[in-house]
Amino acid sequence: MRELQPLLENHGLLLLFLNVLCEQAGLPIPAYPALIVAGALAMQGVGAPLGVVLLVVVLACLLADVAWYLAGRRYGGFLLRSICKVSLSQDSCIRQSQNMYLRVGPRALLMSKFLPGASALSTTLAGMTRTHLRRFLAYDAAGSALWAGSALLLGVIFSDAVDHLLALLSDYAAIGALLIAGAFAAFIAWQLWQRQRLLSRSRRIPRISVEELENLREQGQLPVILDVRAHHEDEPSGIPGAIPVELNVSLKDLPGDLRDASIVIYCACPHELSAAMLAQRLNASGFTRTWALAGGL
Repeated sequence: MRELQPLLENHGLLLLFLNVLCEQAGLPIPAYPALIVAGALAMQGVGAPLGVVLLVVVLACLLADVAWYLAGRRYGGFLLRSICKVSLSQDSCIRQSQNMYLRVGPRALLMSKFLPGASALSTTLAGMTRTHLRRFLAYDAAGSALWAGSALLLGVIFSDAVDHLLALLSDYAAIGALLIAGAFAAFIAWQLWQRQRLLSRSRRIPRISVEELENLREQGQLPVILDVRAHHEDEPSGIPGAIPVELNVSLKDLPGDLRDASIVIYCACPHELSAAMLAQRLNASGFTRTWALAGGL
C-alpha cells in the first residue's frame, strides 16, 4: 500500500464525498465499494474515523437528494419520465421503487438506496407528492446512514481482506487500474444489455395508437383497457373506464372473462415497457387479442 495508502489518508474523505455525490446525482459510479474500503481503513486506524466518514457520506447524500426533491416539486412527472428514459435500471426496478414510495410514503427512503436506480426516483417522488421538507430530510438522512453504515460495517468486518486487496492494487497499480476499469465497463455493458434485451422483447408486442383506440370508441367497439401506471397525484387522470391493475397482477384476479376480449394496456413509461410486459404475460396465457398503447399516457 506504499503509494495508495498516502493518497487515501490525505484525500480519502474528499474522494469519497465526490464519489457518493456523483452516484446520488445519478451517475453510474458505484460508491458502495469505496465505503467498504473506508470502513476497513478506519478499522486499521489509517483512515478517517467511522463517525466522520458516516457524517460526510450522509451530507453528500443529502445534497444530491435535496436537489432531486426540489426538482421533483417543480418539474413533477416530466422529471420522473426523464429519469426513466436515461436510467440503466430495468423498468421493473423503476416501477418497484415508484410503487414502494406510493405505498409506504417517505419511509421508502429508508431502503431506496439499496435498490439500483431507486434513490433518485424516490427523492423525486417525495418532491412530487409534496412530502414536507423536514420529514423528507429526517427519513432521507436515516436511509443514507443505514446505506452507508452497512458498507462501513462490511469494511470493518473484512478489513484484513480489504487491506490485502489494497496492497495488491498498490503493488500492481497498472493491472489494478485495468481491472477496476474493466469491472466498471462490464457493469455498464451488462446493464445496457439487460435493458436492450427488455426493449427487444417488448417490441414483439403489437401496438395500437391513440387515434386507432379513439376510432374503436367512436364505433362502439372500445376494448377492455388496463392501466398499469404507478398512480400518484401528478399523473394525468387516465383514460375513462380504464381498470387500474398492478404490473405483477395475478391473471386470475383480472375482472371478468377477458380471454376472448380485446385488451389494450397502457402505462406512463418510456417505450411502453410496463404495458408490453403485462401484454406479453397475457399472450403467453392465451389472451391473444392484446395490445400496448403506443406512446403511453
